[in-house]
Amino acid sequence: MVVLVAGASGALGTPLTRLLIARGHRVFGLIRDPAGAAGLRALGAQPVVADALDRPGLLRAVDGVAADAIIHELTSLRKPPLRPSGMAQTNRLRTEGTTNLLAVAARIGATRIVTQSIVLGYGFRNHGDRILTEQDPFAVPVSGMTGDTMAAMHSAETQTFTAPEGIALRYGLLYGGDAPQMRPLLAKRGVPVTLGGLLGWIHHDDAASATVAALEHGHAGQAYNIVDDQPATWQEVITAMAEAFGAPRPRRVPHWIMRVMAPYIAAVAVDTSMRVSNAKAKTELRWQPRFPTYHDGVVAMASATVDEAAKAL
Repeated sequence: MVVLVAGASGALGTPLTRLLIARGHRVFGLIRDPAGAAGLRALGAQPVVADALDRPGLLRAVDGVAADAIIHELTSLRKPPLRPSGMAQTNRLRTEGTTNLLAVAARIGATRIVTQSIVLGYGFRNHGDRILTEQDPFAVPVSGMTGDTMAAMHSAETQTFTAPEGIALRYGLLYGGDAPQMRPLLAKRGVPVTLGGLLGWIHHDDAASATVAALEHGHAGQAYNIVDDQPATWQEVITAMAEAFGAPRPRRVPHWIMRVMAPYIAAVAVDTSMRVSNAKAKTELRWQPRFPTYHDGVVAMASATVDEAAKAL
């Protein structure tokens, strides 16, 4: 297929672009910063430089492009968002950005749209021992701190399903490809931990392989949970990362301090507990995570960082 990847130079967009090309797909990579163009060309993709929130400019940028599919991986999360304000730009990309990408789809002839979402859309609360599937209510409107985020997820999915072949991927919390950002934060003990509930996780490389599988095998109008096989707490995963990087143990803080320092993180790491099934993705997409648990993924994350450092010498 010919695929336009929106957000092609991000932590997920980069391995996704690489894998799409390895699978024989032709890729146009939509990026906002022209500095990323050379990197995309090095991967074998053709860069398209435009701001996804500037609809007229975006439509001008894709003039002459023809594609079969669009993959929407637009976010603005260079580090964990501490407060709801840290989600504001990503929320816009899920609402206005999705609207604009649907306009692009009409312009370039793309009928298949794969959009990113996240399992937190099942609700920032303790779901107990129940296993959540794609049949459970998702992105139900709520008030309070997470209201805008839930509304944005609802908008992205609802709009995507208006496409002839719209598919939504509900990723777990992504990790692995963000090592360059996480390593210095962990070295400074800049990512606090606290006791909390279980969460769904997924390595960026596994998220990329699931996305390609959805492009190739996903059913129109369907959502898929993309998580690994073992839910884990925020404290477990962040502590494992610190150990793998040889960083000091993260600061462990009580709930009330986390709520003051990082209220959005507290909504995830303290208030939320969920067990999410990946059975549908495994069956319908013919997908298996390469890293079935965070233990495997964190080791790979640290090893990849060491390898990159060695190449730079």
